[in-house]
Amino acid sequence: MTPNHIWLILLAATGVTFWLGESGLSGSAGMAPVLVMFALAFVKALLVMRDFMELRHAPALWRWLLQGWLVLVTTGIVLAYWIGQR
Repeated sequence: MTPNHIWLILLAATGVTFWLGESGLSGSAGMAPVLVMFALAFVKALLVMRDFMELRHAPALWRWLLQGWLVLVTTGIVLAYWIGQR
């Protein structure tokens, strides 16, 4: 994919996330819209890390460390949100 394609994907994902957040679905429809928003944020972060930070061709250790950090942070935020909703 070219940087222009990735930028368009990031733009579309940002638009969907904004729409979900502003539509009020995140409060009334349960966890599903929130999980979609976090999944989109996760994909966006992966695309930025791999393509704009050029980790796609970096040593495997760097890729695993940063992607692992992303998984831990995203999981922690989703878990905190879920606990807060209970």
